[in-house]
Amino acid sequence: MISPSAVRDRAESFPPLLIPALMMGVLLAGCAQWPGWQSDAAARPPAEPVGQVKRQEAANTALAGTERDAREPAFPKGLHEGLDSLPDEDFMPMWDGRFHIVYPDPIRRRLASLPDPGPIPPLEAPLESASPVLEVQAGDSAGPGVDDQDRKAAGDARPLAGTSTETPAEPPTGTSDATPTAGSDTAPAAVPDIWPRIRAGFRILAQRHPRIEAERNWYVRNPDYLQRTLERARPYLYLIVEALAARDMPMEIALLPIVESAFQPFAYSHGRAAGIWQFIPGTARHYGLKLNWWYDGRRDILESTRAALDYLQYLHRTFDGDWLLALAAYNSGSGTVKKAIRKNRRRGKPTDFWSLRLPRETRAYVPKLLAVSEIVADPARFGITLNPIPDRPQLRVVDIGSQIDLALAAELAGLGLDDLYRYNPGFNRWATDPSGPHRLLLPVEVADGFLERLAEVPPERRIKWVRHRIREGETLGHLAQRYGTTVAVLKQVNGIRGHLIRTGHSLIIPVATRDLSSYRLSQDQRLRTTRNRPRKGERLVYTVRRGDTLWDIARAHKVGVRQLARWNGMATRDLLRPGQKLVIWRQSHTETSNSPVRWMERGPTAGQTRRIQYTVRKGDSLARISQRFKVTIAQLRKWNSLPKDKYLQPGQRLTLYVDVTRQTGS
Repeated sequence: MISPSAVRDRAESFPPLLIPALMMGVLLAGCAQWPGWQSDAAARPPAEPVGQVKRQEAANTALAGTERDAREPAFPKGLHEGLDSLPDEDFMPMWDGRFHIVYPDPIRRRLASLPDPGPIPPLEAPLESASPVLEVQAGDSAGPGVDDQDRKAAGDARPLAGTSTETPAEPPTGTSDATPTAGSDTAPAAVPDIWPRIRAGFRILAQRHPRIEAERNWYVRNPDYLQRTLERARPYLYLIVEALAARDMPMEIALLPIVESAFQPFAYSHGRAAGIWQFIPGTARHYGLKLNWWYDGRRDILESTRAALDYLQYLHRTFDGDWLLALAAYNSGSGTVKKAIRKNRRRGKPTDFWSLRLPRETRAYVPKLLAVSEIVADPARFGITLNPIPDRPQLRVVDIGSQIDLALAAELAGLGLDDLYRYNPGFNRWATDPSGPHRLLLPVEVADGFLERLAEVPPERRIKWVRHRIREGETLGHLAQRYGTTVAVLKQVNGIRGHLIRTGHSLIIPVATRDLSSYRLSQDQRLRTTRNRPRKGERLVYTVRRGDTLWDIARAHKVGVRQLARWNGMATRDLLRPGQKLVIWRQSHTETSNSPVRWMERGPTAGQTRRIQYTVRKGDSLARISQRFKVTIAQLRKWNSLPKDKYLQPGQRLTLYVDVTRQTGS
């Protein structure tokens, strides 16, 4: 390029009027090489693919930005190496007219593949481009990146499949759209909101369907429900988004716990599913989640998220990349979806999600997620405001190295015990699991102080110990139940190989530092709270007998099985133990027509004996009926004049006189 000084040296050899024209041409040519001089008309990408030379020149231009101003973020080392291998049609640098160099997906992927990229320039959502782009600020005079209106426009568009979202190497603090202040060298640090990042990662194509519209209308009519759910998601959402970004999975999945559990970490369904991702025990163990008396990995935020994404990726591969079918299988099981697909194929019908005959819950499950995604993609369109959630860690993983009383951990962290349980809902009892995991999730702002104070407490002082002298008749099981621990722990701590213990000997037993009622979100206390919650009707306490089932008890007390399970914090398929207490809320003694038990007037004896009429069901026997109502077979024969050589028939009516107090245990 001819410099301005060279032009002046040759001035005498040119006509006078030509000198200014030449100098102006040289200046314009030099400015044209500076990205900041590009006009809106030049902002469009070149019509023809650029070759290797121009690819290298474009990279040099980007890298040269750091030489112009040391305050600008440096490009990651190693970017050049990725450019030569890119096909011409994939490398289309663009200029947005606001001093920003804009690169498409290949450059983004190159940045993501570098082993140590260093500081990465901030990313902005695409404006009107068909695919996500990386915007690199080219000079201080550029001012802020995408403004508010552009952010809203970017939030409306869903990126194409195969894209990913990048984040700055060091998450800033403050607001997301900070403007440089007068006299400052750089813009103030800002904390980006996580919602634009989630929107930019949406990949499941928007669809129009009456089922989606119906679910969306429900959420729009109940905005408070959505706000409460998202507020519960606040401490966990960043962790989930990071896990999805690391696996390059659709960000819609970050919203799946809204449908599964409303982001309630202690949720427990009638199908025995637990945690924000609602794992049942079998699937949980298959994907490596630990379940025991002390700890339930289904409620551990980190572990359950890892397992859920493993499972979803497996289902995504199983159904040939169809996310709707994968999500349906996550809800109802892959076997259910495969069976529906085979049935449609035999009948010559389509095999997409909307065409399959699936369980009712599953038919609503996928539309619910799509409806929530639509609202998050454009909340203003539906009159909903999403409270900002910072796109930075809320919780930090802290290694504790050994078992610790959760009350002590809360004290060392300066947190309430309930808050500690909400951050670490996987722990069932008053302490962490003796066999691990030996870690806690703590708010970022208290983690360092916790570690400093924890270092002053040796492992043997992190649990309180008592010495118990064994009395006659005591067993390890009785002692474990009394002190809130397990037989395995008692045997391990005291070096006991079998189950025999000797009267007069002493055992060392770990105990809670506080009264067990103080651990309000431990499993036992949550269960107690559920059972003691006031409800309508008469409260009865039923003692489970050998051979009882929830179905039998519910039918005998004219309540629903799911209702009975919910009152007692159980699933309908949970096993009952003889001696277990169940709470029953009964409205009245008036029976429904389909109940096998009909309450009549008081029986022949005083007190709480009642006469009932029982309708025999298939599979009933005198022995089973006598056990259920705590009467004898001889009494049943006497009250109903039953001969010994006759069998009961379904539909046959029997009269019984039962003691109400023995039925309820009250």
